[in-house]
Amino acid sequence: MVVLTLVTTVGLWWAFRDDRPPASGLPDTAAAADAAHKHNDAPAASDYINILDVPPGTQNPPAGPNASTGSYRHDCGRNENGFYNPDNFIVVPGKQSGAHHMHDYLGNQSVDWRTTDQSLAASTATSCRLADQSSYFWPVLRDITKVGADSEQVGGGKDGNIGRILPLADVRMEFLGNAQSKVVAMPRFLRLWKGNAKAITSNLQYALAQWTCAGFKDRFTMKYPLCPDGAVQRVIEFPSCWNGKDLNSNDTRSHTAYPDKNGACPAGTRAIPKLVITLTYSAVPPGRAFALDAFPGEHHRPETDHAGFDNVMADDLMALIVDCVNDGRAC
Repeated sequence: MVVLTLVTTVGLWWAFRDDRPPASGLPDTAAAADAAHKHNDAPAASDYINILDVPPGTQNPPAGPNASTGSYRHDCGRNENGFYNPDNFIVVPGKQSGAHHMHDYLGNQSVDWRTTDQSLAASTATSCRLADQSSYFWPVLRDITKVGADSEQVGGGKDGNIGRILPLADVRMEFLGNAQSKVVAMPRFLRLWKGNAKAITSNLQYALAQWTCAGFKDRFTMKYPLCPDGAVQRVIEFPSCWNGKDLNSNDTRSHTAYPDKNGACPAGTRAIPKLVITLTYSAVPPGRAFALDAFPGEHHRPETDHAGFDNVMADDLMALIVDCVNDGRAC
């Protein structure tokens, strides 16, 4: 009776619907999953995978003679302030609630739809150490069996994002090197974008989601991982090759690129410190009971994971990062 009451009250029945077998007894193929997705815009059973069923991945490319092998560990907290909003100043600047879903923010605490490079630089409030005014953001993850505090708000329930926002248990933020070359400094106000928030309606173009579980760092999947102890992780790896001139581009991507399979940057680009952020959630409910916030029509699928970064570091902090990475030191 308790479950029925919850379902009736907040419309969360779709969190449990995928326990049913596919219609007509057909196997749960991608086509069957797509059909399931058309029902109330919810994630389907095929969007989840037991981490033990994910094969170990390949290792990083071997370091060449000119590799930059160091690392710099940065600390911007884990959004203890509960700073969320449904804006996206990188992709849809000047549009209030343009994301149609909630973002987690670290770093600069002034970010909203009106944000510019100049407003970020003028702000003094940040969650990062060393006065880093950069902005780091990504869509929130929710416990879809609970009622969220924003169930009646834009970006939350009014945009189809149902459930309680899961707090971040840990955030590991690192700047790493390049397997084939030294890195150059990121210029101030360089903007980086990872993934595609509309990956499903664009046939997985630019989909770069990386999910895993704590303790399973060699197993990555585009699906939501079902973890033995509930400690779900998302790995955000930003592009680390830059064209050397543009701070942004119309599509938020063309001024940057990812290294090739050998770790080398494409011709016409140069390596910059690779920003990798690992997000850990320890309060994830068991089973298929969690999902990302997403645009309407994207079905809350895990492939839509995405993130943005605007570099507003002081030049001396960026120089410190470059030196640590190029010198092979762990800082």
